[in-house]
Amino acid sequence: MAILVVAETREHGLHPVSIEAIVAASRFGGALEVVVPGHDIEDACREVSAFDVTGVTALLHPALAEYTADAFVGALAAWISQRSPEWVVFPHTYRGRDFVPALAARLSRGLVTDCTAIAAAADGVRFTRPMFRGKLNAEVVLDGPPPGLVTCQVGAFRADEANKAAAAVAVTRVDADVDSSKIRQHPEPAIREARQTVDLSQADRIVAVGRGIKGPEHLELARALAEGLGAELAASRPVCDAGWLPMDRQVGSSGQTVAPRLYVGLGISGAIQHIVGMKGARTIVAINKDPDAPIFEVADYGIVGDLFEVVPAMVAALKASR
Repeated sequence: MAILVVAETREHGLHPVSIEAIVAASRFGGALEVVVPGHDIEDACREVSAFDVTGVTALLHPALAEYTADAFVGALAAWISQRSPEWVVFPHTYRGRDFVPALAARLSRGLVTDCTAIAAAADGVRFTRPMFRGKLNAEVVLDGPPPGLVTCQVGAFRADEANKAAAAVAVTRVDADVDSSKIRQHPEPAIREARQTVDLSQADRIVAVGRGIKGPEHLELARALAEGLGAELAASRPVCDAGWLPMDRQVGSSGQTVAPRLYVGLGISGAIQHIVGMKGARTIVAINKDPDAPIFEVADYGIVGDLFEVVPAMVAALKASR
């Protein structure tokens, strides 16, 4: 069974979520191939060739230098039809959300989006995906002929589980089949993110604050803990809506999805919209004075207490350990 992973690039390098897609694709148990569509993508291909895959293809065309849905759909539809894989896996990014449904329609094949788990079942491969903004999970089995198309939620599969190859895999360069006359979009220059913008999805440790912090004047306490842990500072939606922290620090269904090794929640009750964004964390520590707070249901360690007493003690202990 051949599995094809479509990697995504960022500024010519490999987007980290592409490694997560490789881990997701490994759940199928077949031979993994990776295709990297673009132009001037040697760095990205070099990065992906370090992983345990059977082949890496650079799918090249000047029309793929800047992302457009028409160019990517045209190039990948031709390539997938030629390779005839059983499954095609993509990262569930803004780009994937844009063009993968159109690609599935072009190929007349089934599509499952935003998957958080992939497992074998008696009736075929079963996918788990959230519905109704994470209020419930659906188990889905695709019907119809292969290949099935799958997008994987950012943070649902751990990039550190990807196996490295004993030696770099050879990269095959292929000219993509793109009819430039059928490209209807004309991309403008990429938007440059503000200096303070942070990609929480790649953070190793996160300290997040909720309404229990009471006001922006208490954020320095959370920052001190984050600094002591070498963590990024994040927040639940009410904190960002109030303007206490910028919106790029929000974790949840309407913010960023994260999967750090350590997630410390301060004064966060644990609404389902927030849980959806952080439940992939390896270790979750919750501090809340309400013993019935929903966040304790997903926490690995829970401290029932006043964060204004607990956090200073933690900060002092961290300083003493240096």
